[in-house]
Amino acid sequence: MLKNSRFFDDTIGWLKLAIQSLNDQKIKMKLISILLCCCLVQSCTKKNEVVIVHGNLVMRFDAAMHSMVLSEDTAGRPLMLEPVVSEYIDTKTFSAKDFELMSVVTTDLKDQVGKGKRWMLKGTYTKDGYSLEKQIAIKLYDNFPGLATMKVGYYNRSSKTMDVTRWVNNAYSILSQGDTALFWSFQGESTKERRDWILPLSPGFSQKNFMGMNNSDYGGGIPVTDVWRHDQGIAVGHIELIPKMVSLPVSIERYQTSVNIGIQMEYPKPLELRQNDSLATAETFVTVHPGDCFNPLKKYGELLRAKRLVFALPEPAAYESSWCAWGYMRDVTLNEIIGTLPKVKELGISWVTIDDGFQQAEGDWHVNKKKFPGGDAQMKALVDKIHSYGLKAMLWWAPLAADPDSKLLSDHPDLRLLDEDSFPRNISWWNAYYMSPAYGKTIAHTKEMVDLFINQWGFDGLKMDGGFINAVPADYNSLHHLKYPEQSYEKLPAFFDTIYQTARQINPKAVIQNCPCGACMSIYNMPSMNLSVASDPLNSWQVRLKGKTYKALLGTTAYFGDHVELSDGGNDFATSFGIGAVLGTKFTWPKENPTVTENNLLTPEREKVWKKWFSLYNAKMLSKETYLGGLYDIGYDKPETHVIQKGDTLHYAFYNKEWKGKIALRGLTKKLYRVHDYVNDIDLGNVKGPSALLSVNFKGSLLIEVYPVK
Repeated sequence: MLKNSRFFDDTIGWLKLAIQSLNDQKIKMKLISILLCCCLVQSCTKKNEVVIVHGNLVMRFDAAMHSMVLSEDTAGRPLMLEPVVSEYIDTKTFSAKDFELMSVVTTDLKDQVGKGKRWMLKGTYTKDGYSLEKQIAIKLYDNFPGLATMKVGYYNRSSKTMDVTRWVNNAYSILSQGDTALFWSFQGESTKERRDWILPLSPGFSQKNFMGMNNSDYGGGIPVTDVWRHDQGIAVGHIELIPKMVSLPVSIERYQTSVNIGIQMEYPKPLELRQNDSLATAETFVTVHPGDCFNPLKKYGELLRAKRLVFALPEPAAYESSWCAWGYMRDVTLNEIIGTLPKVKELGISWVTIDDGFQQAEGDWHVNKKKFPGGDAQMKALVDKIHSYGLKAMLWWAPLAADPDSKLLSDHPDLRLLDEDSFPRNISWWNAYYMSPAYGKTIAHTKEMVDLFINQWGFDGLKMDGGFINAVPADYNSLHHLKYPEQSYEKLPAFFDTIYQTARQINPKAVIQNCPCGACMSIYNMPSMNLSVASDPLNSWQVRLKGKTYKALLGTTAYFGDHVELSDGGNDFATSFGIGAVLGTKFTWPKENPTVTENNLLTPEREKVWKKWFSLYNAKMLSKETYLGGLYDIGYDKPETHVIQKGDTLHYAFYNKEWKGKIALRGLTKKLYRVHDYVNDIDLGNVKGPSALLSVNFKGSLLIEVYPVK
């Protein structure tokens, strides 16, 4: 009987008008909750409408196959008030957005990810002689509550050819709660600006988040967008097992407070969809969550692992601290490296990295005899010298880059990756050319270099460096016999897997670091490394946000905070320490290289600070312990807080320019705890869990350990 009634339509219309006109926030929130309930009931009473509930996720599809996403956990304003055009395609002549929902079928699901339910929604679009069938396949896994995967297929059921320019999935407009920051967000793009991956949003914001090449040296990233309010958030992304050149745009109109998100594929050349041809989108996902981006990123990483994207476990040596010769920069001398080794050993540091400057040229990786007169044998002697101090040796390397005048390209010009006009693709910052990662001869050359570095020279690890290693352009070199130009982009992860497997076959304990120079590392390159890195952070905040990201995605990981000289003030050890990162430095000693403009000299005053932190690091090794990233919201909670659990002790790290007041100690149980400032060795008294508050006063950072009173 309700199916033909206008009761819910009238009620919902009245509630929307009332909500827009009210100023009283409490009454407004109550009316919004009533509106949400009415929308859900209405969706069950209208013909050809579907409501899907999975964990705290609610998805509603209306008769036009528009959808809205809600969370059952919200006590305030819902994420959305009504369905929007969420999945559609654009063609050169029309946009297919309104499909008449024709059928809904549910079946049991069991695949490599797990058990669950599969929903298939089918609808039709007919206009101006065009006819399209749309199929939305939604998977809901029992072991991933609150998350739905989605793959959309479009079938041309007319005799007219369609020139498709774009498909769009999971396009939603999310309502603000009126917070000071309308939303916080995670956005996983990689560009030369090296922007923050975690950032607040305000009116007028717009970012494309393209996963292809954004600059000559930068591309790829993590294909996930998460936006959250202080009460809840929503994340979307794709879960294909190879990289896809999709975009995940985020925008807020200048005079609006709602944020627009989604996933889209724009075709460089229109895709012809002839009669009975079909188009399938990438498999995408949507999830709702409390807290910040840690929770959905963690679930995303677990889902990829369930789909058999295997991430390497960290080698124990990857947790050991590091010194890098890059403090002396490219004009480093052999004597400077050897002369610094005693100080490295004295400070309790374990790794020595030989950085850029040893080689003849990018691509010609044998030693420059101006620095190593004894040739390759002298490099091996340097590694032996490092080992004689009980230290481990790592070598910097820029795979895939070759200088235009290198001997390698002179002898093998076919290695070059070419654009559509048959010109070599330039790596601008390096003044080098890309080699194609999908070409057999590139792979063979690369394996030879790994053998040179690990087997012949004896290095214990590799630091693969360069923003350009995160993604590569499409390759039009006909000599490479690719099925299509974008295969170079898709096969880059396999290239890095070859490096990782080759190195580990030679030395089963080799540590492999992927350092894409400030880029948001491609999720697809992460399986082929066992040491993640902050990768040229612009400040301490980036060290912390990158650490939270990698720890969410990878679970068990060794995360290197990079050289402390890149942090705020050049000495913010507390940032790496508190986030559970491996400590590193590039100090020079006992004097600078005369060509270096930076100030990396380890003065007596600095040495006291360096000794204190490296000693503390070796004593606690928090980088090996469990990071509790879901306890605090990195955006809305003040002061910014991170927690690491080691046994029954919780290590809290608080960060703020200046803080005077109470801090909340979350994660405790109903016990009495002792609080200790372990950096300054100050007893801060006892607190009682589970909800403990502590009055503190600090500038910059406060690191404390909280342990049960026996």
